[in-house]
Amino acid sequence: MQQAFGRDRCAEQSTIQATLNACTAENVGQLTAAVTAIYRQHAQGYRHPYQRQWQLLDVDMMGAPCGKKAALATKGYFPNQRNRRGRQLGRVLATRYSEVVVDHLFAGTIQLTRALRPLIEAAEQVLELSAAKRARTIVRVDAGGGSLDDINWLLARGYHLHTKDFSTARARRLAASVTEWLDDPAISGRQVGWVTTPATEYVRDMRRIAVRWRKKNGQWDYAVVLSTMTARDVIEETHQPLSQVLSHQAVTLAYVRFYDQRGGGVETAIKDDKQGLGLTKRNKKRFEAQQMVMLLGTLAHNVIVWARRALAPHQPKLRYYGLKRMVRDIFHISGRIVRNARGRIVEIVLNQAAPMVRGLTRSFDVLLRPKHIAVSWGQI
Repeated sequence: MQQAFGRDRCAEQSTIQATLNACTAENVGQLTAAVTAIYRQHAQGYRHPYQRQWQLLDVDMMGAPCGKKAALATKGYFPNQRNRRGRQLGRVLATRYSEVVVDHLFAGTIQLTRALRPLIEAAEQVLELSAAKRARTIVRVDAGGGSLDDINWLLARGYHLHTKDFSTARARRLAASVTEWLDDPAISGRQVGWVTTPATEYVRDMRRIAVRWRKKNGQWDYAVVLSTMTARDVIEETHQPLSQVLSHQAVTLAYVRFYDQRGGGVETAIKDDKQGLGLTKRNKKRFEAQQMVMLLGTLAHNVIVWARRALAPHQPKLRYYGLKRMVRDIFHISGRIVRNARGRIVEIVLNQAAPMVRGLTRSFDVLLRPKHIAVSWGQI
């Protein structure tokens, strides 16, 4: 890999760690600018066709446990880890393309209620979202971003929104106004229904669907899905025939299922990074050093996504590969680089024993032929 970029070898691990530890806020700003420039050059999310399709941004937070001596490592919410210290990683994902738009590091006590606005503002800067583009963008976020102030801030910015109400007490009160509960065939025991009380507290029209399910003690638990999307929008986004717009039950369930699809968006991307990139395995005591590690992880995620997209035309199986399989099965394929007398790469030979090597060779050949680099497979 190093030879492909004109280097003879990698830096020693100790040198890399010393470089990271010496980074300053200025270095973080420089790398942030570089990652943004690379994203704008290669990302589909940056060139999204807003007039033809909604841009979908998923926002979420993830605990990043670390040692108690690390900067801004505080006790906070870390699933199944009581009294654990760490930081929080906030993420904005361009979900249609599986691209990370923004990663941002926070102290361990910061949750989405305080992180949502800086994350959205950073995403606006990266994507260069004008008022017209914001009007064609859906922000989908869990209940942590469903406070009244955050919702009205997003609505005033012109976004469309799909979230859950932050307040469980308000959800229970609103659910009492439901006149008809519908069974959800996708999840046994779950029921959905329209909230009938007026939504006067929001600065724009808001549709509200109550959801209830039985707890282990037999009592009902409640949530309320909040959305500015139309019935046609949610039917299309849940990939149903447009004729389903005429079905009251289909439309009601579509609002809830579109929220459920977060699990296949930002939550899956975070899980992918944990497994494929060791996202939570590398911790630095200095906050600036950890920010550099985070930004390198953001870049690595997007490079793998772009590589998968570029290689998939001649190897369709790759479309279903997560980051872990891409790193393990594709990026670990051995090969040989052939240079001419001037040191320029003229040929790449991939290991013929590697899985799917023939399809990958065709993809690489199409990509590198304009640069006059031949790609083949053979014995290594």
